[in-house]
Amino acid sequence: METPFKIIALCLLFLATATTAPAADDYPNKPVRIISDSAPGSAVDVTFRIVMDRLGTVLGQQIVPVDEPGASGAIAAHAASDAIPDGYTLFAPAISLFIALPGKAENLPLMLPRDFLPVASLIDQPMFICASAASGIKTLPDLIARAKQNPNQISFAATGIGRITHLTGLLLQSRADIKLQVVPYTGGPAAALTDVVGGRVPLIIEGYSGLAGAIQAHSLTVLAVATAHRLPEFPDVPTVAETLPGFAAGGWQGIVAPLGTPAAAIQKVNAGLQKVLGEPDIANPLALRGAFVSPMSPSEVNAFINAQQAQWRPVLEAFMASVK
Repeated sequence: METPFKIIALCLLFLATATTAPAADDYPNKPVRIISDSAPGSAVDVTFRIVMDRLGTVLGQQIVPVDEPGASGAIAAHAASDAIPDGYTLFAPAISLFIALPGKAENLPLMLPRDFLPVASLIDQPMFICASAASGIKTLPDLIARAKQNPNQISFAATGIGRITHLTGLLLQSRADIKLQVVPYTGGPAAALTDVVGGRVPLIIEGYSGLAGAIQAHSLTVLAVATAHRLPEFPDVPTVAETLPGFAAGGWQGIVAPLGTPAAAIQKVNAGLQKVLGEPDIANPLALRGAFVSPMSPSEVNAFINAQQAQWRPVLEAFMASVK
């Protein structure tokens, strides 16, 4: 015979569970917020909103993108980690938050599953290395030759210290045995492009969608893309690997959830994104913008992040040693 106190306790436990763990067939029954550390209007933000709009259609609820840029991504990470873990607030971090410089921002780099639960992968965005038309630099070998002759005299624009654009520049310097100067910018590539197109900074490293207008206007010369093989969408663009074998670098964006988020919600969002990313009218236009869909299961997201952290650790350690 259960005591009245035990019955009350069991009822309270049931009610608490019912309010925090949505059933798989009920979730979502209201709009879902997905926080991003991207700047509004940036290349990543635009791509993110395209995918989220279709995800809302698949899940039958509005997906509300929330931009929280600043503090190297720490603001967005804090907002997401402090959210109620009910599946109605998720986080769309960039790879930079997992390979961030230790100590640059509080609680970065992020770790899985220490800080968040993996949900899904969205896109890969390979880095394009471009030169201002005013610089006269036409090819990657040309850049390397000039940099060897003029160490620390050629600069490149990057969207923040420790971001993937900066890290790609560090990797390029290490592999090519050259020395460049980084010029960091905040708020996406728009401000950087003004200086690069104007000839004040000769180089920029960024995803294609942030550079497309300047490239099409012939204000930028594409030197190379950091993929293992030439991209079908950009067949005339050489890869960095053609000059520096094995070189690859790219941005990534995925979805993670606050610790304690129900498995039912994670599985529902992952299944929805698998469907969205498999739709040609989503994947093909994104590819033309230099963003390539990369559907993954939660366990694959976890393995991918671990591999990326291992790949970039030597680059980060070398940079930190150089600035001490």
